[in-house]
Order: sequence, then structure tokens, then C-alpha cells
Amino acid sequence: MRIDILTILPEMIEGMMHCSILERAQKKGLAEIYLHNLRDYTSNKWKKLDDYPFGGEAGMVLQIEPVDRAISALKEKRTYDEIIYTSPDGEVFNQPMANALSMLPNLMILCGHYKGIDYRIREHLITREISLGDYVLTGGELAAAVFTDAVVRLIPGVLGDEQSALADSFQDGLLAPPVYTRPAEYKGWKVPEVLLSGHQRKIEEWRLQQAHERTALLRPDLLKDYRG
Repeated sequence: MRIDILTILPEMIEGMMHCSILERAQKKGLAEIYLHNLRDYTSNKWKKLDDYPFGGEAGMVLQIEPVDRAISALKEKRTYDEIIYTSPDGEVFNQPMANALSMLPNLMILCGHYKGIDYRIREHLITREISLGDYVLTGGELAAAVFTDAVVRLIPGVLGDEQSALADSFQDGLLAPPVYTRPAEYKGWKVPEVLLSGHQRKIEEWRLQQAHERTALLRPDLLKDYRG
């Protein structure tokens, strides 16, 4: 998988792309992640990327020219399955979306910034708009980093134990059950006996029950779509 991220602040997320799971995926040759500075694509001699919006609204808007130049330059080299714009009014990102995106070979992510981007970019260049949630960030860099991390970790071979990703929260529509490790008792706080029993069927039944209970308590909205 290849992910190209277009941003005015590559330094904001550069470190994240070379740590932990993302670094492992790239070293294994399972993922390629490239950051592209939009300032490299502007014809403005001062590298200015924003301008006032028509109509007099407050705030500044990311101009169409550098974005179009950047996207066009990348599309000359390969075909992209999705060109994603990070936007607070896009589809809310979730695990099924991450699963679907992880199976695509080429993704491009445009990080929103300022008051927004010239709407013509969204009309003519973007194929999908995705949001982290119902709030506004200073820029889309953090959202792009979250999307990248969530997607890349699902690529087969990235995690040491591929079953680990399948047991994550939301994979089956439920929150994950509690997990414990050694010691079995600490300050009088004990690990549930069933997890020490070695009886795998009972352990799986306990995990499913706990997942249901935690979901009903913390995220009851998820249960309406649960088909377990």
C-alpha cells in the first residue's frame, strides 16, 4: 500500500510516520508513506497558499492552484483508489471504513487547513471526505495521521499477531472485553478466575459476555447495528 499525504505542515506529523507500527510496516515493505509539502506546488514567490474568501466571510481559504498542481503531479505517476479530504463535515471515520481502505493499494490524503479549502477542489478533485468526529481541529494533519495508522496496522503482516487486529474494539460491532496480564493478583486485585482456568470455550463465552456488557454500558448506540 502507498499513502501520499498533502499538507502545509509536513513537520507536524513526520515523526509519527517513522515510529512504532508505521515504521515497521515501511521497513517490511508493506507500506509506503510519503509527505508532500503543498508549498512546493505554489507559483507564489512567497510560498503563500491562502487567500481571503469571496463574499467577505472571516478567515482564510486554501487556494485551488497548489492543490490542483500537487494532485495532478501525483496522478501522472499512478492511479489513486481514493483521494481523501480531511473535513469535519465528512463521513465519520470508523473501523469498517478502515478495513475497506486497508485493501486499497493507493491512497492520497489532503489535509484541510485554515477556514477550509476552495470548494472547487472538493467538487472536482476529491473522491471522499472523512472526519474524525464532530469537532474542528486547527488542521487535518492529525486526522491524516490517525487514518494512516488505523489503516496501515490492518495490512496483513504488519502486526506480529494478525489475530490481534481482529480482536480490536469495533471489529465485530462491540467494544473489546477487558484484558489482564501477570501478576494474577496485585494489591488484592485479582484477575477473573475464568481467565486462569485454561478452559478456552468458557473463556470465549466470558469475553463475549463482557464485550456485550461494556458496549451496553459505554456505547449502547453500537448494539442497534450488532448482528452477533
